[in-house]
Amino acid sequence: MAEYVYDLDEVRRCHALLRSSLPRPSEIYYSLKANPHPFVVRTLRELGCLAEVCSPGELQVALDAGYSGEQLLYTGPGKRDEDLREAVKEGVTEFSVDSPFGLDQLNALGVPVRAIVRINDEQPVPGHGLTMTGVPSQFGADLTWVLADPAAFASRENVSVAGFHLYMGTNISDEDALLNQFRQAAGTARRLVDETGLAVELLDLGGGFGAPFARAGDLPVFPGLADGLAALLDETFPGWRSGAPVVAFETGRYLTATCGTLRTRVLDVKRSQDRPVVVLESGVNHLGGMSGLRRLPPIVPDVVASGEPVPDTIVAGPLCTPVDTWARAAAVAPVSPGDVVSVPNVGAYGLYASLVAFLGHPLAHEVVVDGGVVVDESRLELRRERGL
Repeated sequence: MAEYVYDLDEVRRCHALLRSSLPRPSEIYYSLKANPHPFVVRTLRELGCLAEVCSPGELQVALDAGYSGEQLLYTGPGKRDEDLREAVKEGVTEFSVDSPFGLDQLNALGVPVRAIVRINDEQPVPGHGLTMTGVPSQFGADLTWVLADPAAFASRENVSVAGFHLYMGTNISDEDALLNQFRQAAGTARRLVDETGLAVELLDLGGGFGAPFARAGDLPVFPGLADGLAALLDETFPGWRSGAPVVAFETGRYLTATCGTLRTRVLDVKRSQDRPVVVLESGVNHLGGMSGLRRLPPIVPDVVASGEPVPDTIVAGPLCTPVDTWARAAAVAPVSPGDVVSVPNVGAYGLYASLVAFLGHPLAHEVVVDGGVVVDESRLELRRERGL
């Protein structure tokens, strides 16, 4: 057996924590890339989150969860014409663009829409888990480019350029580092308004709120962040309290990481060259596709078993590749084939960031719990369509 368990009560708790950490009025966009499970998305919609989507699949999930097109922000560094046409057909009116060509694409649709220009700032801000700005990147237009040629980023006949989108980095657990990145983002937006004359009706300051991944731990809390953000916004955009501009933040992992647990079975226990080896039913096809690509550190199961940990244990998944290794020298409680182990805090970037098609094993089941009661059980399946 292999199953993800998502706790909707925990999603609500995480939303309340984040909401209390952000100034009012401000909007929260839920980034579906973290976890697009329909029950998770629907719960966050009911809590008042808007949604950030970046693909036809995410668009459909959001619509199925009850979002209207007007509640969505469609992002991504490259967009297919046919996907934009479908988004507009479904009522999406807000897009993040990364270049003048992106504005031209939207303009060619012949339908009035709004766009915010994503900005790649001049330098990164220290403290990020993954830097998203200040380096050569597919994300956004370089600040120097926009300052040098603001006419290229001006409104088109069918596109109203309505603001800026700045996302400096991800997975930040330190409150001062978060505040510093938002201070730089707001200051950059202010500079753009002053030096280019471009309007700012919507200011998306991104996110980066950290959370534990595949290890025991709690969400970081940011008790002083709301007041700090309010003060810096008062300095940079004094009209923000009355919605001029509307200020927005976006996050996926903070809202969902701690809601998810992966439970998976031990398939084999053996020794290899005098080293203990544990083989699990789940590998990078169920969890940590990005870890398999060395984008995340190796992860170790939170083993539910008794006895003294066995040191220097190799923990692996069932796939026929050495990439499918959870840990090469872990201390693991004694287990036997058939035992079930659990991996905490995988509600974000778990199943949906994994190599699900690799080697054709069944995907993990997904179980949704609300108020301690199972309300949904399902499993994704891949299928081949012909004649496309």
